[in-house]
Amino acid sequence: MKTHLLSTPLMGVLIIEIEYFQDERGFFIEPWNKRDFATAGFTEEFVQEGHSRSHYGTLRGLHYQDLTAPMGKIVRCTLGKIFDVAVDLRINSPTFGKHFAIELSAENKKQLYIPPGFGHGFEALDEFVEVQYKQTGYYTPASEGTIAWNDPDLAIDWPIKNPLLSKRDQNGITLKQYLQNPAFI
Repeated sequence: MKTHLLSTPLMGVLIIEIEYFQDERGFFIEPWNKRDFATAGFTEEFVQEGHSRSHYGTLRGLHYQDLTAPMGKIVRCTLGKIFDVAVDLRINSPTFGKHFAIELSAENKKQLYIPPGFGHGFEALDEFVEVQYKQTGYYTPASEGTIAWNDPDLAIDWPIKNPLLSKRDQNGITLKQYLQNPAFI
């Protein structure tokens, strides 16, 4: 099955579209095939996979792991739909502080690659959503940080204005605070 990598306005963040087979019985897709991805020009190696389930209105993020344990990830939604966001946290990048948002859903089968140097978050837009992440690095709590989802300097237009948040996500730092001790150059 063919893999298509589509660039976004944030260098390194990619939309991944994979051709799939569908008929009256349902569909079949290979969301990861090392050979097909390599043919498309994607050669990242993955060491871990995560799977989350969230209720409508849950917002997870904006999370990152610093350079002591950098992590890139491919994100896909396999149940329901999400509003998925990547934020450029590389202070020397021309797109520092900018974000890219896309709807990922079980229906559209799109995936998003977010490389190290970016924050990531999503908001659940259906009663239940399930999200799966292939990760280039291991989850390392001591290396993680959280940017405030509602920082006005980011100006992210989240579809749900009063989301359900974890304690960690309620206490994310602003982009101005991040600049005092940036994780990425």
